[in-house]
Amino acid sequence: MAEPYIEEVEYLDVLTKTGKKTGVSKPRGDVHRDGDYHKAVHVWIFAESTQELLLQKRADCKDSWPGLWDISSAGHISAGDSSLITAQRELQEELGVILPKDAFELIFVFLEECVTNNGKFINNEYSDVYLVTTLEPIPREAFTLQDTEVSDVKYISFGEYRSHLAEADPKYVPYDVNKQYGLLFDIITKRYKENNEARSLVLQKQLRRYAPVSLTAELTGLGDADKEALILLVRAAMIMDEIFYLQVWHSNPVLREWLKEHANVSQLDNLKWMYYVINKSPWSCLDENEAFLTTADSAVKLLPEATKPITGWKGVQYRAAFPMLKPSGANFYPPDMDKMEFKLWSTGLSLDQQKDAMSFFTVIKRHSQVSWDNHIFDSTHLSEGSTYDLYSILYSQEYHSFLARVSDLLHKAGDLVSSPSLKRLLHSKADAFLSNDYYDSDIAWMELDSKLDVTIGPYETYEDSLFGYKATFEAFIGVRDEKATAQLKLFGDNLQVLEQNLPMDDTYKSKDIIAAPIRVVQLLFNAGDVKGPQTIAFNLPNDERIVKDRGTAMVILKNVSEAKFKQILNPIADACIAKEQHELVDFESFFTHTICHECCHGIGPHTITLPDGRKSTVRLELQDLHSALEEAKADIVGLWALNFLIKKHLLPTSLEKSMYVSFLAGCFRSVRFGLEAHGKGQALQFNWLLEKEAFVFHPNETFSVNFDKVEEAVESLSRTILTIQAKGDKEGASLLLQKYCTMTKPLKVALQKLESIHVPVDIAPIFPVAKSLLE
Repeated sequence: MAEPYIEEVEYLDVLTKTGKKTGVSKPRGDVHRDGDYHKAVHVWIFAESTQELLLQKRADCKDSWPGLWDISSAGHISAGDSSLITAQRELQEELGVILPKDAFELIFVFLEECVTNNGKFINNEYSDVYLVTTLEPIPREAFTLQDTEVSDVKYISFGEYRSHLAEADPKYVPYDVNKQYGLLFDIITKRYKENNEARSLVLQKQLRRYAPVSLTAELTGLGDADKEALILLVRAAMIMDEIFYLQVWHSNPVLREWLKEHANVSQLDNLKWMYYVINKSPWSCLDENEAFLTTADSAVKLLPEATKPITGWKGVQYRAAFPMLKPSGANFYPPDMDKMEFKLWSTGLSLDQQKDAMSFFTVIKRHSQVSWDNHIFDSTHLSEGSTYDLYSILYSQEYHSFLARVSDLLHKAGDLVSSPSLKRLLHSKADAFLSNDYYDSDIAWMELDSKLDVTIGPYETYEDSLFGYKATFEAFIGVRDEKATAQLKLFGDNLQVLEQNLPMDDTYKSKDIIAAPIRVVQLLFNAGDVKGPQTIAFNLPNDERIVKDRGTAMVILKNVSEAKFKQILNPIADACIAKEQHELVDFESFFTHTICHECCHGIGPHTITLPDGRKSTVRLELQDLHSALEEAKADIVGLWALNFLIKKHLLPTSLEKSMYVSFLAGCFRSVRFGLEAHGKGQALQFNWLLEKEAFVFHPNETFSVNFDKVEEAVESLSRTILTIQAKGDKEGASLLLQKYCTMTKPLKVALQKLESIHVPVDIAPIFPVAKSLLE
């Protein structure tokens, strides 16, 4: 006797009213009965050449909207499933179209709240709306329709379709185009109707914010073998670029190649490429990561096997997509993963697995996405006993094809160089790239004592704005300025004294701060995560184990600092600083505060004890807020520290006033980068000091420092930030940043003035020495 067929019940994840996962799932029928918020996907296929959207006709047997024309493809996201996989699967099941993840562009999230069937069907649904952009319409006969869901498909002009919806045509499933769903048509209209000349003018204006500057250094102190090694090091650094492009977004490398290939097609194409080179992605660093390109500018890819074969048709040609909103998790996490999913997964892991999940040097992936990409399910990816879709993979595996090449170049360079400490660094870093253990190589970097100065590897975590866990690859290659380095020993020698005198409760102070070695370098070449505004110094490593045991080391890029002062800070002072204080803006103060900023990353709370007795780190507790608050701390405590060292007669009194006025001018420089980590930190300080009347905004729209109030204001902000860090107080950090990280009227006035007189925002470095070496 045959077994009776039992229909499998579909479960949906229940969301909060704001669209966050609750960790609860319920049968689909119960969700609609109870009006629970849940998730779905909408997928639209758009043909560029005809400006048409693909519609499906809902099967007559459907319980809602039978026989009406609707979205290309749509469906609920089942409990435990991801948005992107659901979008891919619905397209395959309903239309027989199989596309990879880079075809799908998330354009917005649509909330529908409605009640039908006499109150029996309550639909509170968040839908991720995806756009798939193809060059040509897909032939009707290429589709394989799921007859229980779809009875027909057709292409229709997007303008005509909008009109049908606006007129509530009964043949079409209704969507209110005068509300949120109008975004679909607005996005397509803007994308394809924009005037090329207008776009060119915008890009020219954006490019003018960067002053091209040649950065050079003397190689006279290097022998022939060191110069030969330098060529290998520049080549290794260039591979950091390749990895970084991929870390930013999965389709970023193909976008780059496409823009480069088409750079000479037109003036607009050339401008796109030039601005992309500066930002290393389609998102503009100086415009709070607003996209300056769209998927319509992206690479065209051909997929012959996307549908069933049709004679005379070569297959689907689609644009490699990227979202208009820069993904907060970059390409370190699945694009559709949220914090709750990560939390639910990571809390079920062992302690070692949790460390991997939150490590600087792992990528988080989905088993289901890997399976989909490979068209097979490989159970060997699953951790023993794991039931979750997420898993972590080491950088050494994820980027192996790149890192194996870098490792080989570094070993060869290590064999050539004359300096024993550089030899040790290069060989240990080469090993680290393949082992994923960077501890020894970071110690070697801290102990580097060589004319040739090299920083290469995964370090900063700014790109991961979801959690601030994952490190990007970067490289800085330069020649040490021995004279300037010798002059700066004072700062490293006094770190412990500064720590003991910090304006915070003594219980939070560390008694074993180690002096930070400081190296002043003339930069020859940089690569990787060096997009947009250029750093003038860095304080590494970020590994809390090393910071606790050995402290940090600092590299100051003197020729970058000099270029910024000359090109940017001087013109800012001319425009924004009150005439009587203008002469107090000088390079010595600017450069000395830069050094002190980097030193102050090494003091203050790092490893902390929470109120419940648990050991943790400031980075783990503050998560995405850590970078902005840490940059503000280093800045403001840097000012406090300079004042302390002047009072101890360790620095000249000539800095006493000039350091504050130079800092004030520097505020406008940094806030112009947009409200990223450094910009947020600077806005916080500026607005605090303005509120405390330490900075004065004059009727003639210039600014000055009130020397009677600035010392106390600097100390009070230092104490506030240090205490929040020491307590791991994320709520306190959030409230502080919300209140002070805003573009207040005085800031806006200053920035508008600087824009009107075309003061560059930053520099775009050119490296002639590296170029000539490679040639």
